[in-house]
Amino acid sequence: MSAVVRTATEQIGDPLVNIAIFGAFVLVTLVIVFRASRNNRTAADYYAAGRSFTGPQNGTAIAGDYLSAASFLGICGAIAINGYDGFLYSIGFLVAWLVALLLVAELLRNTGRFTMADVLSFRLRQRPVRMAAALSTLAVVFFYLLAQMAGAGGLVALLLGIDDRAAQGVVIAVVGALMILYVLVGGMKGTTWVQIIKAVLLIAGAGVMTLWVLSKYGFNLSDLLQGAIDQAGEGGEALVEPGKQYGASAMSQLNFVSLALALVLGTAGLPHVLMRFYTVPSAKEARRSVVWAIWLIGIFYLFTLVLGYGAGALVGPETITSAPGGVNSAAPLLAYELGGTILLGIISAVAFATILAVVAGLTITAAASFAHDIYANWLKRGEVKPDGEVRVARITVVAIGILAIVGGIFANGQNVAFLVALAFAVAASANLPTILYSLFWKRFNTSGALWSMYGGLISCIVLIAISPVVSGKVDPTTGASLSMIRDTSIDFHLIPLENPGIISIPLAFLLGIVGTLLSKEQPHPEKFAEMEVRSLTGAGAEKAVAH
Repeated sequence: MSAVVRTATEQIGDPLVNIAIFGAFVLVTLVIVFRASRNNRTAADYYAAGRSFTGPQNGTAIAGDYLSAASFLGICGAIAINGYDGFLYSIGFLVAWLVALLLVAELLRNTGRFTMADVLSFRLRQRPVRMAAALSTLAVVFFYLLAQMAGAGGLVALLLGIDDRAAQGVVIAVVGALMILYVLVGGMKGTTWVQIIKAVLLIAGAGVMTLWVLSKYGFNLSDLLQGAIDQAGEGGEALVEPGKQYGASAMSQLNFVSLALALVLGTAGLPHVLMRFYTVPSAKEARRSVVWAIWLIGIFYLFTLVLGYGAGALVGPETITSAPGGVNSAAPLLAYELGGTILLGIISAVAFATILAVVAGLTITAAASFAHDIYANWLKRGEVKPDGEVRVARITVVAIGILAIVGGIFANGQNVAFLVALAFAVAASANLPTILYSLFWKRFNTSGALWSMYGGLISCIVLIAISPVVSGKVDPTTGASLSMIRDTSIDFHLIPLENPGIISIPLAFLLGIVGTLLSKEQPHPEKFAEMEVRSLTGAGAEKAVAH
Protein backbone atom coordinates (compact mmCIF):
# COMPACT_ATOMS: atom_id res chain seq x y z
CA MET A 1 0.00 0.00 0.00
CA SER A 2 2.78 2.42 0.91
CA ALA A 3 4.43 2.10 -2.48
CA VAL A 4 1.18 2.91 -4.28
CA VAL A 5 0.50 5.96 -2.16
CA ARG A 6 4.07 7.16 -2.51
CA THR A 7 3.76 7.20 -6.27
CA ALA A 8 0.59 9.28 -5.95
CA THR A 9 2.22 11.79 -3.64
CA GLU A 10 4.73 12.75 -6.31
CA GLN A 11 1.86 14.42 -8.19
CA ILE A 12 -0.44 14.94 -5.24
CA GLY A 13 -3.70 16.69 -6.10
CA ASP A 14 -4.02 19.56 -8.56
CA PRO A 15 -1.95 22.68 -7.81
CA LEU A 16 -4.47 24.82 -9.74
CA VAL A 17 -7.31 23.64 -7.49
CA ASN A 18 -5.20 24.38 -4.39
CA ILE A 19 -4.40 27.90 -5.64
CA ALA A 20 -8.04 28.56 -6.66
CA ILE A 21 -9.43 27.61 -3.22
CA PHE A 22 -6.73 29.61 -1.44
CA GLY A 23 -7.36 32.58 -3.76
CA ALA A 24 -11.08 32.48 -2.92
CA PHE A 25 -10.25 32.59 0.79
CA VAL A 26 -7.90 35.56 0.28
CA LEU A 27 -10.51 37.52 -1.70
CA VAL A 28 -13.26 36.96 0.88
CA THR A 29 -11.05 37.89 3.83
CA LEU A 30 -9.65 40.96 2.05
CA VAL A 31 -13.21 42.26 1.58
CA ILE A 32 -13.85 41.72 5.30
CA VAL A 33 -10.57 43.43 6.24
CA PHE A 34 -11.37 46.49 4.10
CA ARG A 35 -14.85 46.75 5.63
CA ALA A 36 -13.46 46.42 9.17
CA SER A 37 -10.79 49.07 8.52
CA ARG A 38 -13.31 51.86 7.93
CA ASN A 39 -13.65 52.39 11.68
CA ASN A 40 -9.90 52.50 12.43
CA ARG A 41 -9.58 56.08 13.71
CA THR A 42 -7.68 55.87 17.01
CA ALA A 43 -4.82 53.86 18.51
CA ALA A 44 -7.39 51.81 20.45
CA ASP A 45 -9.12 50.98 17.17
CA TYR A 46 -5.88 49.93 15.47
CA TYR A 47 -4.23 48.04 18.35
CA ALA A 48 -7.25 46.69 20.25
CA ALA A 49 -10.08 46.72 17.66
CA GLY A 50 -11.87 49.38 19.69
CA ARG A 51 -12.35 46.72 22.42
CA SER A 52 -15.50 45.76 20.54
CA PHE A 53 -15.27 41.95 20.43
CA THR A 54 -17.27 39.67 22.70
CA GLY A 55 -15.70 36.87 24.73
CA PRO A 56 -16.78 34.10 22.32
CA GLN A 57 -15.56 36.10 19.30
CA ASN A 58 -12.21 36.86 20.93
CA GLY A 59 -11.89 33.26 22.17
CA THR A 60 -12.36 32.02 18.61
CA ALA A 61 -9.77 34.54 17.40
CA ILE A 62 -7.33 33.41 20.13
CA ALA A 63 -7.80 29.84 18.91
CA GLY A 64 -7.08 31.07 15.38
CA ASP A 65 -3.97 32.87 16.62
CA TYR A 66 -2.73 29.87 18.62
CA LEU A 67 -3.46 27.00 16.22
CA SER A 68 -0.60 27.64 13.83
CA ALA A 69 0.63 25.48 10.99
CA ALA A 70 2.86 23.74 13.53
CA SER A 71 -0.23 22.72 15.52
CA PHE A 72 -2.11 21.33 12.54
CA LEU A 73 0.62 19.89 10.34
CA GLY A 74 3.41 19.36 12.85
CA ILE A 75 1.45 17.58 15.58
CA CYS A 76 -0.42 15.34 13.13
CA GLY A 77 2.94 14.29 11.69
CA ALA A 78 4.47 13.83 15.15
CA ILE A 79 1.61 11.50 16.19
CA ALA A 80 1.74 9.57 12.90
CA ILE A 81 5.46 8.91 13.33
CA ASN A 82 5.93 8.83 17.13
CA GLY A 83 2.43 8.01 18.40
CA TYR A 84 2.00 8.63 22.12
CA ASP A 85 5.06 10.89 22.40
CA GLY A 86 3.75 13.04 19.55
CA PHE A 87 0.44 13.53 21.34
CA LEU A 88 2.32 14.92 24.34
CA TYR A 89 2.78 18.11 22.28
CA SER A 90 -1.01 18.49 22.12
CA ILE A 91 -1.30 17.98 25.86
CA GLY A 92 1.46 20.51 26.60
CA PHE A 93 -0.09 23.19 24.37
CA LEU A 94 -3.52 22.67 25.95
CA VAL A 95 -2.38 22.62 29.59
CA ALA A 96 -0.59 25.90 28.88
CA TRP A 97 -3.95 27.60 28.52
CA LEU A 98 -4.91 26.74 32.08
CA VAL A 99 -1.82 28.67 33.22
CA ALA A 100 -2.85 31.61 31.03
CA LEU A 101 -6.43 31.54 32.36
CA LEU A 102 -5.52 31.26 36.03
CA LEU A 103 -2.53 33.61 36.17
CA VAL A 104 -2.63 36.30 33.49
CA ALA A 105 -5.77 36.71 31.34
CA GLU A 106 -8.07 38.76 33.59
CA LEU A 107 -5.25 40.46 35.52
CA LEU A 108 -3.55 41.72 32.34
CA ARG A 109 -6.82 42.98 30.90
CA ASN A 110 -7.45 45.02 34.05
CA THR A 111 -4.01 46.64 34.31
CA GLY A 112 -2.91 47.21 30.71
CA ARG A 113 -3.94 49.15 27.62
CA PHE A 114 -2.33 47.76 24.47
CA THR A 115 0.86 45.80 25.28
CA MET A 116 2.54 43.74 27.97
CA ALA A 117 4.82 46.70 28.79
CA ASP A 118 1.79 48.73 29.93
CA VAL A 119 1.34 46.25 32.78
CA LEU A 120 5.01 46.21 33.76
CA SER A 121 5.40 50.00 33.67
CA PHE A 122 2.38 50.53 35.95
CA ARG A 123 4.52 50.30 39.08
CA LEU A 124 8.07 50.22 37.63
CA ARG A 125 10.16 52.88 35.89
CA GLN A 126 8.65 53.34 32.46
CA ARG A 127 11.50 53.89 30.01
CA PRO A 128 13.92 51.01 30.86
CA VAL A 129 11.09 48.52 31.42
CA ARG A 130 9.31 49.43 28.18
CA MET A 131 12.54 49.03 26.21
CA ALA A 132 13.26 45.60 27.75
CA ALA A 133 9.67 44.42 27.22
CA ALA A 134 9.67 45.66 23.63
CA LEU A 135 12.96 43.92 22.83
CA SER A 136 11.79 40.59 24.28
CA THR A 137 8.48 40.94 22.41
CA LEU A 138 10.27 41.61 19.13
CA ALA A 139 12.58 38.61 19.73
CA VAL A 140 9.66 36.24 20.36
CA VAL A 141 7.69 37.59 17.40
CA PHE A 142 10.68 37.42 15.04
CA PHE A 143 11.46 33.77 15.72
CA TYR A 144 7.78 32.85 15.58
CA LEU A 145 7.49 34.71 12.26
CA LEU A 146 10.53 32.87 10.89
CA ALA A 147 8.91 29.55 11.77
CA GLN A 148 5.64 30.44 10.04
CA MET A 149 7.31 31.87 6.92
CA ALA A 150 9.68 28.90 6.65
CA GLY A 151 6.67 26.63 7.16
CA ALA A 152 5.00 28.30 4.18
CA GLY A 153 7.99 27.41 2.03
CA GLY A 154 7.95 23.80 3.24
CA LEU A 155 4.23 23.40 2.53
CA VAL A 156 4.67 24.62 -1.02
CA ALA A 157 6.76 21.59 -1.90
CA LEU A 158 3.86 19.24 -1.28
CA LEU A 159 0.74 21.32 -1.84
CA LEU A 160 1.64 23.17 -5.03
CA GLY A 161 4.17 20.73 -6.43
CA ILE A 162 7.03 23.27 -6.30
CA ASP A 163 10.39 21.76 -5.37
CA ASP A 164 12.61 24.63 -6.47
CA ARG A 165 13.87 26.68 -3.50
CA ALA A 166 13.77 29.93 -5.48
CA ALA A 167 10.11 29.33 -6.37
CA GLN A 168 9.36 28.55 -2.72
CA GLY A 169 11.02 31.85 -1.84
CA VAL A 170 8.61 33.63 -4.17
CA VAL A 171 5.66 32.00 -2.38
CA ILE A 172 7.10 33.09 0.99
CA ALA A 173 7.27 36.64 -0.39
CA VAL A 174 3.63 36.45 -1.56
CA VAL A 175 2.47 35.23 1.88
CA GLY A 176 4.47 38.04 3.49
CA ALA A 177 3.02 40.68 1.14
CA LEU A 178 -0.53 39.50 1.87
CA MET A 179 0.18 39.60 5.59
CA ILE A 180 1.48 43.19 5.32
CA LEU A 181 -1.68 44.19 3.43
CA TYR A 182 -4.00 42.60 6.02
CA VAL A 183 -2.34 44.33 8.97
CA LEU A 184 -1.64 47.62 7.22
CA VAL A 185 -5.27 48.09 6.26
CA GLY A 186 -7.29 46.20 8.84
CA GLY A 187 -5.32 46.63 12.06
CA MET A 188 -6.36 44.43 14.96
CA LYS A 189 -10.04 44.43 13.91
CA GLY A 190 -9.35 43.10 10.42
CA THR A 191 -6.75 40.65 11.75
CA THR A 192 -9.21 39.37 14.37
CA TRP A 193 -11.88 38.63 11.76
CA VAL A 194 -9.32 36.77 9.62
CA GLN A 195 -8.36 34.69 12.67
CA ILE A 196 -12.01 33.94 13.51
CA ILE A 197 -12.72 32.74 9.94
CA LYS A 198 -9.52 30.71 9.86
CA ALA A 199 -10.24 29.07 13.25
CA VAL A 200 -13.73 28.04 12.12
CA LEU A 201 -12.38 26.62 8.84
CA LEU A 202 -9.50 24.79 10.53
CA ILE A 203 -11.58 23.21 13.31
CA ALA A 204 -14.41 22.33 10.90
CA GLY A 205 -11.99 20.81 8.37
CA ALA A 206 -10.21 18.81 11.08
CA GLY A 207 -13.59 17.68 12.44
CA VAL A 208 -14.79 16.42 9.05
CA MET A 209 -11.54 14.52 8.51
CA THR A 210 -11.75 13.05 12.03
CA LEU A 211 -15.27 11.69 11.47
CA TRP A 212 -14.20 10.37 8.05
CA VAL A 213 -11.22 8.51 9.51
CA LEU A 214 -13.27 7.06 12.37
CA SER A 215 -16.00 5.92 9.93
CA LYS A 216 -13.42 3.75 8.16
CA TYR A 217 -12.87 1.88 11.43
CA GLY A 218 -16.50 1.66 12.54
CA PHE A 219 -16.01 4.61 14.94
CA ASN A 220 -13.85 2.33 17.06
CA LEU A 221 -10.68 4.06 18.28
CA SER A 222 -9.07 0.75 19.25
CA ASP A 223 -9.39 -0.52 15.67
CA LEU A 224 -7.84 2.72 14.41
CA LEU A 225 -4.86 2.34 16.76
CA GLN A 226 -4.46 -1.28 15.66
CA GLY A 227 -4.48 -0.14 12.04
CA ALA A 228 -1.65 2.30 12.75
CA ILE A 229 0.31 -0.44 14.54
CA ASP A 230 -0.17 -2.85 11.62
CA GLN A 231 0.84 -0.26 9.03
CA ALA A 232 4.02 0.60 10.96
CA GLY A 233 5.18 -3.03 10.73
CA GLU A 234 7.77 -4.40 13.12
CA GLY A 235 7.88 -2.47 16.37
CA GLY A 236 4.55 -0.81 15.65
CA GLU A 237 3.37 -1.37 19.23
CA ALA A 238 5.69 1.45 20.28
CA LEU A 239 3.21 3.91 18.74
CA VAL A 240 0.75 3.39 21.60
CA GLU A 241 3.37 3.34 24.35
CA PRO A 242 5.37 6.20 25.88
CA GLY A 243 9.05 6.53 25.05
CA LYS A 244 9.28 6.08 21.27
CA GLN A 245 10.74 9.57 20.79
CA TYR A 246 11.74 10.65 24.28
CA GLY A 247 12.58 7.41 26.07
CA ALA A 248 15.81 6.38 24.35
CA SER A 249 18.10 7.94 26.96
CA ALA A 250 18.16 10.08 30.08
CA MET A 251 19.10 13.10 27.95
CA SER A 252 16.11 12.62 25.64
CA GLN A 253 13.85 12.48 28.71
CA LEU A 254 15.47 15.67 30.03
CA ASN A 255 14.93 17.30 26.63
CA PHE A 256 11.25 16.47 26.86
CA VAL A 257 10.93 17.94 30.37
CA SER A 258 12.67 21.09 29.17
CA LEU A 259 10.47 21.36 26.08
CA ALA A 260 7.30 20.75 28.13
CA LEU A 261 8.32 23.46 30.60
CA ALA A 262 8.80 25.94 27.75
CA LEU A 263 5.50 25.06 26.08
CA VAL A 264 3.39 25.10 29.25
CA LEU A 265 4.83 28.33 30.64
CA GLY A 266 5.58 30.04 27.33
CA THR A 267 1.96 30.49 26.29
CA ALA A 268 1.25 32.78 29.26
CA GLY A 269 4.13 34.99 28.06
CA LEU A 270 3.48 35.01 24.30
CA PRO A 271 3.00 38.70 23.43
CA HIS A 272 0.63 38.13 20.49
CA VAL A 273 -1.65 36.02 22.73
CA LEU A 274 -1.48 38.48 25.64
CA MET A 275 -2.39 41.36 23.32
CA ARG A 276 -5.66 39.66 22.40
CA PHE A 277 -6.98 40.20 25.94
CA TYR A 278 -7.19 43.94 25.24
CA THR A 279 -9.70 43.55 22.38
CA VAL A 280 -12.62 42.87 24.76
CA PRO A 281 -14.57 45.53 26.68
CA SER A 282 -14.28 44.03 30.18
CA ALA A 283 -12.37 41.61 32.40
CA LYS A 284 -15.37 39.29 32.41
CA GLU A 285 -15.20 39.05 28.61
CA ALA A 286 -11.44 38.44 28.80
CA ARG A 287 -12.11 35.50 31.12
CA ARG A 288 -14.89 34.19 28.83
CA SER A 289 -12.63 34.47 25.81
CA VAL A 290 -9.97 32.25 27.39
CA VAL A 291 -12.60 29.67 28.39
CA TRP A 292 -13.87 29.61 24.79
CA ALA A 293 -10.30 29.31 23.52
CA ILE A 294 -9.62 26.36 25.83
CA TRP A 295 -12.73 24.52 24.58
CA LEU A 296 -11.97 25.14 20.91
CA ILE A 297 -8.26 24.35 21.20
CA GLY A 298 -8.98 21.27 23.35
CA ILE A 299 -11.46 19.89 20.81
CA PHE A 300 -8.99 20.54 18.00
CA TYR A 301 -6.16 18.71 19.78
CA LEU A 302 -8.46 15.71 20.30
CA PHE A 303 -8.99 15.76 16.54
CA THR A 304 -5.21 15.67 16.03
CA LEU A 305 -5.05 12.38 17.94
CA VAL A 306 -7.39 10.72 15.42
CA LEU A 307 -5.82 12.48 12.43
CA GLY A 308 -2.28 11.54 13.47
CA TYR A 309 -3.05 7.86 14.01
CA GLY A 310 -5.31 7.98 10.93
CA ALA A 311 -2.40 9.19 8.80
CA GLY A 312 -0.23 6.45 10.28
CA ALA A 313 -2.86 3.79 9.51
CA LEU A 314 -4.10 4.92 6.06
CA VAL A 315 -0.96 6.53 4.61
CA GLY A 316 1.89 4.89 6.51
CA PRO A 317 4.96 6.32 8.29
CA GLU A 318 7.30 5.39 5.44
CA THR A 319 5.22 7.29 2.88
CA ILE A 320 4.93 10.33 5.13
CA THR A 321 8.65 10.62 5.84
CA SER A 322 9.56 10.18 2.14
CA ALA A 323 7.08 12.86 0.94
CA PRO A 324 8.45 16.29 -0.11
CA GLY A 325 7.13 17.94 3.07
CA GLY A 326 8.38 15.19 5.41
CA VAL A 327 6.41 14.70 8.63
CA ASN A 328 4.53 17.94 7.98
CA SER A 329 2.85 16.26 5.01
CA ALA A 330 0.87 13.78 7.15
CA ALA A 331 -2.39 15.79 7.28
CA PRO A 332 -2.43 16.76 3.56
CA LEU A 333 -1.59 13.17 2.54
CA LEU A 334 -4.43 11.91 4.74
CA ALA A 335 -6.81 14.44 3.14
CA TYR A 336 -5.77 13.22 -0.32
CA GLU A 337 -6.23 9.60 0.75
CA LEU A 338 -9.71 10.33 2.10
CA GLY A 339 -11.24 12.80 -0.33
CA GLY A 340 -8.91 13.14 -3.29
CA THR A 341 -8.06 16.44 -4.98
CA ILE A 342 -10.95 18.53 -3.63
CA LEU A 343 -10.44 17.71 0.06
CA LEU A 344 -6.70 18.16 -0.37
CA GLY A 345 -7.36 21.56 -1.98
CA ILE A 346 -9.55 22.64 0.93
CA ILE A 347 -7.09 21.42 3.56
CA SER A 348 -4.15 23.02 1.75
CA ALA A 349 -6.05 26.32 1.57
CA VAL A 350 -6.80 26.08 5.30
CA ALA A 351 -3.11 25.40 5.96
CA PHE A 352 -2.09 28.52 4.01
CA ALA A 353 -4.83 30.52 5.72
CA THR A 354 -3.45 29.31 9.05
CA ILE A 355 -0.02 30.68 8.26
CA LEU A 356 -1.50 33.95 6.97
CA ALA A 357 -3.63 34.54 10.07
CA VAL A 358 -0.86 33.73 12.54
CA VAL A 359 1.75 35.95 10.87
CA ALA A 360 -0.79 38.80 10.74
CA GLY A 361 -1.37 38.50 14.49
CA LEU A 362 2.36 38.38 15.16
CA THR A 363 3.05 41.38 12.96
CA ILE A 364 0.51 43.68 14.58
CA THR A 365 1.90 42.68 17.99
CA ALA A 366 5.42 43.63 16.94
CA ALA A 367 4.19 46.87 15.37
CA ALA A 368 2.26 47.82 18.51
CA SER A 369 5.25 47.02 20.71
CA PHE A 370 7.62 49.18 18.67
CA ALA A 371 5.25 52.10 18.04
CA HIS A 372 3.61 52.20 21.48
CA ASP A 373 6.50 51.18 23.74
CA ILE A 374 9.68 52.29 21.97
CA TYR A 375 8.52 55.23 19.80
CA ALA A 376 5.64 56.80 21.78
CA ASN A 377 6.71 56.09 25.36
CA TRP A 378 10.51 55.69 25.17
CA LEU A 379 11.61 58.08 22.42
CA LYS A 380 8.79 60.63 22.68
CA ARG A 381 8.18 60.14 26.43
CA GLY A 382 4.43 59.82 25.88
CA GLU A 383 4.14 63.15 24.04
CA VAL A 384 2.80 61.89 20.73
CA LYS A 385 -0.61 62.06 19.10
CA PRO A 386 -2.50 58.77 18.61
CA ASP A 387 -2.59 59.18 14.82
CA GLY A 388 1.19 59.71 14.80
CA GLU A 389 1.66 56.52 16.82
CA VAL A 390 -0.57 54.56 14.43
CA ARG A 391 1.38 55.95 11.46
CA VAL A 392 4.64 54.67 12.99
CA ALA A 393 2.96 51.31 13.66
CA ARG A 394 2.02 51.01 9.98
CA ILE A 395 5.57 51.82 8.88
CA THR A 396 6.78 49.19 11.36
CA VAL A 397 4.41 46.63 9.83
CA VAL A 398 6.08 47.06 6.42
CA ALA A 399 9.60 46.86 7.92
CA ILE A 400 8.81 43.75 9.97
CA GLY A 401 7.05 42.15 7.00
CA ILE A 402 10.09 42.65 4.76
CA LEU A 403 12.40 41.34 7.51
CA ALA A 404 10.16 38.27 7.98
CA ILE A 405 10.14 37.57 4.23
CA VAL A 406 13.94 37.75 3.99
CA GLY A 407 14.41 35.68 7.16
CA GLY A 408 11.81 33.14 6.02
CA ILE A 409 13.57 32.67 2.69
CA PHE A 410 16.87 32.02 4.48
CA ALA A 411 15.20 29.73 7.06
CA ASN A 412 13.31 27.77 4.39
CA GLY A 413 14.12 24.08 4.72
CA GLN A 414 15.68 24.49 8.14
CA ASN A 415 14.48 23.20 11.48
CA VAL A 416 11.14 24.95 11.93
CA ALA A 417 10.45 23.17 15.23
CA PHE A 418 13.59 24.80 16.64
CA LEU A 419 12.28 28.27 15.77
CA VAL A 420 8.89 27.63 17.40
CA ALA A 421 10.49 26.12 20.51
CA LEU A 422 12.83 29.11 20.75
CA ALA A 423 9.88 31.53 20.61
CA PHE A 424 8.14 29.68 23.44
CA ALA A 425 11.34 29.39 25.47
CA VAL A 426 12.10 33.11 25.10
CA ALA A 427 8.52 34.00 26.11
CA ALA A 428 8.69 31.75 29.17
CA SER A 429 12.15 33.00 30.15
CA ALA A 430 12.02 36.74 29.44
CA ASN A 431 8.33 37.62 29.87
CA LEU A 432 6.52 35.34 32.29
CA PRO A 433 8.69 35.78 35.45
CA THR A 434 8.49 39.56 35.17
CA ILE A 435 4.72 39.53 34.59
CA LEU A 436 4.10 37.29 37.61
CA TYR A 437 6.47 39.21 39.90
CA SER A 438 4.94 42.51 38.82
CA LEU A 439 1.41 41.28 39.53
CA PHE A 440 2.02 39.37 42.77
CA TRP A 441 5.26 40.52 44.53
CA LYS A 442 5.10 43.79 46.46
CA ARG A 443 8.91 44.15 46.83
CA PHE A 444 9.59 43.69 43.08
CA ASN A 445 11.27 46.67 41.40
CA THR A 446 12.69 47.90 38.10
CA SER A 447 16.14 46.39 38.68
CA GLY A 448 14.59 42.94 39.20
CA ALA A 449 12.55 43.32 36.04
CA LEU A 450 15.59 44.24 33.94
CA TRP A 451 17.73 41.44 35.41
CA SER A 452 14.96 38.92 34.75
CA MET A 453 14.03 40.04 31.24
CA TYR A 454 17.50 40.60 29.84
CA GLY A 455 18.93 37.60 31.71
CA GLY A 456 16.16 35.30 30.49
CA LEU A 457 16.38 36.60 26.93
CA ILE A 458 20.17 36.42 26.61
CA SER A 459 20.63 33.09 28.41
CA CYS A 460 17.88 31.46 26.32
CA ILE A 461 19.34 32.55 22.98
CA VAL A 462 22.93 31.73 23.99
CA LEU A 463 21.95 28.24 25.20
CA ILE A 464 20.13 27.57 21.93
CA ALA A 465 23.14 28.82 19.93
CA ILE A 466 25.52 26.34 21.62
CA SER A 467 23.07 23.41 21.50
CA PRO A 468 22.87 20.52 18.99
CA VAL A 469 19.85 22.19 17.41
CA VAL A 470 22.14 24.73 15.71
CA SER A 471 25.12 22.49 14.96
CA GLY A 472 26.46 18.99 15.49
CA LYS A 473 23.27 16.89 15.51
CA VAL A 474 23.56 14.01 13.03
CA ASP A 475 21.10 11.29 12.07
CA PRO A 476 22.79 8.06 13.25
CA THR A 477 21.35 5.99 10.36
CA THR A 478 21.86 8.33 7.39
CA GLY A 479 24.67 10.58 8.64
CA ALA A 480 22.70 13.65 7.52
CA SER A 481 22.68 16.80 9.64
CA LEU A 482 19.57 17.42 11.75
CA SER A 483 20.77 20.85 12.89
CA MET A 484 20.08 24.31 11.49
CA ILE A 485 23.59 24.34 10.00
CA ARG A 486 23.46 21.60 7.40
CA ASP A 487 27.23 21.18 7.07
CA THR A 488 28.13 18.22 9.30
CA SER A 489 31.77 19.38 9.47
CA ILE A 490 30.68 22.46 11.45
CA ASP A 491 30.08 21.56 15.08
CA PHE A 492 30.38 24.08 17.90
CA HIS A 493 27.70 22.79 20.27
CA LEU A 494 28.82 22.77 23.90
CA ILE A 495 25.80 21.28 25.69
CA PRO A 496 23.69 18.23 24.76
CA LEU A 497 20.42 19.91 25.84
CA GLU A 498 18.27 20.83 22.82
CA ASN A 499 15.77 23.11 24.55
CA PRO A 500 17.02 25.68 27.10
CA GLY A 501 13.76 25.97 29.07
CA ILE A 502 14.81 23.86 32.04
CA ILE A 503 17.81 26.18 32.58
CA SER A 504 16.75 29.62 31.31
CA ILE A 505 13.26 29.73 32.89
CA PRO A 506 14.36 29.02 36.52
CA LEU A 507 17.37 31.30 35.92
CA ALA A 508 15.07 34.17 34.88
CA PHE A 509 12.92 33.69 37.99
CA LEU A 510 16.08 33.64 40.15
CA LEU A 511 17.56 36.74 38.46
CA GLY A 512 14.33 38.62 39.16
CA ILE A 513 14.73 37.89 42.88
CA VAL A 514 18.48 38.67 42.95
CA GLY A 515 18.11 41.90 40.97
CA THR A 516 15.31 43.08 43.25
CA LEU A 517 17.11 42.31 46.51
CA LEU A 518 20.45 43.83 45.40
CA SER A 519 18.82 47.06 44.25
CA LYS A 520 18.61 50.09 46.55
CA GLU A 521 15.46 51.23 44.78
CA GLN A 522 12.66 51.78 47.25
CA PRO A 523 9.42 49.86 46.63
CA HIS A 524 6.15 51.73 46.13
CA PRO A 525 3.58 49.86 48.23
CA GLU A 526 0.84 52.33 47.29
CA LYS A 527 1.33 51.60 43.57
CA PHE A 528 1.31 47.86 44.22
CA ALA A 529 -1.87 48.19 46.27
CA GLU A 530 -3.52 50.17 43.46
CA MET A 531 -2.37 47.60 40.90
CA GLU A 532 -3.58 44.71 43.07
CA VAL A 533 -7.04 46.22 43.48
CA ARG A 534 -7.30 47.02 39.79
CA SER A 535 -6.04 43.63 38.62
CA LEU A 536 -8.34 41.66 40.90
CA THR A 537 -11.49 43.79 40.69
CA GLY A 538 -11.19 45.79 37.47
CA ALA A 539 -11.82 49.01 39.42
CA GLY A 540 -10.32 51.93 37.53
CA ALA A 541 -9.33 49.81 34.55
CA GLU A 542 -11.88 51.32 32.17
CA LYS A 543 -10.79 54.84 33.17
CA ALA A 544 -7.17 54.00 32.38
CA VAL A 545 -8.15 52.53 29.04
CA ALA A 546 -10.00 55.68 28.07
CA HIS A 547 -6.91 57.91 28.47
